[in-house]
Amino acid sequence: MSSTHPEVAALLARSHELGSDPRNTNYAGGNASAKGTDTDPVTGGDVPLMWVKGSGGDLGTLTESGLAVLRLDRLRALVEVYPGVDREDEMVGAFDHCAHGKGGAAPSIDTAMHGLVDAAHIDHLHPDAGIALATAADGEALTEECFGDRVAWVPWRRPGFQLGLDIAAIKEANPQAIGVILGGHGITAWGETSEECRRNSLHIIRTAERFLAERGKPEPFGPVVAGFEPLPEEQRRRRAAELAPVLRGLASTDRPQIGHFDDAPEVLEFLAREEHPRLAALGTSCPDHFLRTKVRPLVLDLRPDAELDEVVARLKELHARYRKDYRAYYERYADADSPAMRGADPAIVLVPGIGMFSFGKDAQTARVAAEFYRNAINVMRGAEAVSTYAPIDEAEKFRIEYWALEEAKLARMPAPKPLATRVALVTGAGSGIGKATAQRLSTEGACVVLADLDLDGARAVADELGGPDNAVAVRVDVTDEEQVAEAFRAAALAFGGVDLVVNNAGLSISKPLLETTVADWDLQHDVMARGSFLASREAARMMIAQGTGGDIVYITSKNSVFAGPNNVAYGATKADQAHQVRLLAAELGEHGIRVNGVNPDGVVRGSGIFAGGWGAQRAKVYGVPEEELGAFYAQRTLLKREVLPEHVAAAVFALVGGDLTHTTGLHVPVDAGVAAAFLR
Repeated sequence: MSSTHPEVAALLARSHELGSDPRNTNYAGGNASAKGTDTDPVTGGDVPLMWVKGSGGDLGTLTESGLAVLRLDRLRALVEVYPGVDREDEMVGAFDHCAHGKGGAAPSIDTAMHGLVDAAHIDHLHPDAGIALATAADGEALTEECFGDRVAWVPWRRPGFQLGLDIAAIKEANPQAIGVILGGHGITAWGETSEECRRNSLHIIRTAERFLAERGKPEPFGPVVAGFEPLPEEQRRRRAAELAPVLRGLASTDRPQIGHFDDAPEVLEFLAREEHPRLAALGTSCPDHFLRTKVRPLVLDLRPDAELDEVVARLKELHARYRKDYRAYYERYADADSPAMRGADPAIVLVPGIGMFSFGKDAQTARVAAEFYRNAINVMRGAEAVSTYAPIDEAEKFRIEYWALEEAKLARMPAPKPLATRVALVTGAGSGIGKATAQRLSTEGACVVLADLDLDGARAVADELGGPDNAVAVRVDVTDEEQVAEAFRAAALAFGGVDLVVNNAGLSISKPLLETTVADWDLQHDVMARGSFLASREAARMMIAQGTGGDIVYITSKNSVFAGPNNVAYGATKADQAHQVRLLAAELGEHGIRVNGVNPDGVVRGSGIFAGGWGAQRAKVYGVPEEELGAFYAQRTLLKREVLPEHVAAAVFALVGGDLTHTTGLHVPVDAGVAAAFLR
């Protein structure tokens, strides 16, 4: 097995250090490279190579497999066949013919910069302080004032082969320089060793930070506007949870989106200041920023204490205007070769006093869009502190947003999973059927909110599913109206809303009629009948606000139609749930909300209900050992098979996965065939 090349090991270590600090670069932004020699497996001789972060990778988590490996001599030979800036995109395809060895990541557009600049190690980064100088109206003069002749200025040019040639020429003409500020974009630094390159990158970034802090004016965003200050935290987050599903529905006009809410201090401070409307309208500048955040955000122009109905109405007006303006932007710059317009909805919505809502094809994309806009706020603050913020012009933004290379990159993305962009809330998700259902929905692409009385159990499942970009856990007693509402607020803040609710929380107490107490009766009806009613009501409220339809699934039981022995309270409450399915299907159909049920037989293995005493009680009723109860249930079915949690989860997915779009009010038996429970 081959070991890691020393230059690669140094490159990865440097990348991890630089990429782990958001002051240095944003997520998946920038790239780093190293040059060296290795043995040619064919000739046995030395071959000059370059290792560079591939397209789409993240410096902070970069692995060797995320590097593109190229023959340096072949890459530099491309200069001789370069057809000029008008055809520079053709050079990207040529990078593939410079590849060395098997596999490796796809080379990024910045590969030419790393290959053509004569330095053994190169970093290209997007630090907020560096971009602040890069986007200042007098950025070139400020760069000289800040760094002297140690850092050169490169006028804005779209990333590509010509930019690589430009930087190579500037380095050759300025041997004393350790790097450059790229107008409108970021920084590039170099060194003959990995350590020297790291030091130079950090020197540029920290020097720029000090320069902005020492030379900048104290209130670059202007004075606070009375009435636009942040609301108190609890009030702010409640209002955010009310607005999130409305905004998510608007942002999903062209295609479904996942949402994210961010009320970081720098966001709230920016939105409270006088200059935020002007600056937001200018949009972001660094290509990595506006590719994630779109050309500009939608900004609400009302005070945060305005009535909710007024805010919602105004957001709808502003959204319609945003879509009109975006289409006009597309039509101003598109030509016959431009990709089709990808969607006219905003990726960022700014609400003064409340915070920022961001949207994307999945939770990570939505979250990262918010992070990028926070970077943009920091950039605007720095530029305005020492000059005037002057991002690249709109035509250049369009050239990158609708770049054929960017379109090709998007086309290489894997097809979305069936439940991608859907948010599911599952009650009783910490164990048994709920856990299996949450796992299946997550596997199929959904973001999942795991609601359970046992918060530790729900958190363990959330961790298994990959953490907060995939799943979040909330403690919920489903009998408590406020706790149920709070669970849905948590879903709105985490993912923008809810599309799919599984009413699974339950328990059971098996007793004959004469031994069943009022407390037994009330507890089971409170958890299952009342609990599913409360969850369905909150689900309907949120889905209607989104305006995009949805699914509600009840995990009922064969006992909703089968009269089992010594089971009056459980059977009655399951029948209640079963009829809720029919009632809500009839009521909510006009909103595109489908309501269905799943009727399992007793699910013994992995069940919290059975482990909590129900199994022992039912085993006693049937006169079998508790450990044989699952086998006993199987033998009384037509298929002679035991029902497991994953079988119930599969039925839930069948109902919500996209094939049964015209089915509502249905109960699906998952009981291996219990004739007495056949639906009539």
